[in-house]
Amino acid sequence: MAKCQICDKKSRIAGNFVKTRGQYNPTGKRRRKPNIQTLYVPEGVTKRAYKDFAGKKVSACAKCIKSISK
Repeated sequence: MAKCQICDKKSRIAGNFVKTRGQYNPTGKRRRKPNIQTLYVPEGVTKRAYKDFAGKKVSACAKCIKSISK
């Protein structure tokens, strides 16, 4: 199972109920997967959460990739 090595985000099961004519129509559940990508974390990272991964290749979610670049 794919998992973000930085924030430990992983897949989860989600479902919803559709209301039709005052009654609920139970629909199936499905697995929601995070946007995991491989990247190289640069050496000069200043944020404390990413210092352990500096200079390494990691699998990270899109949210972590965005915050590393800031």
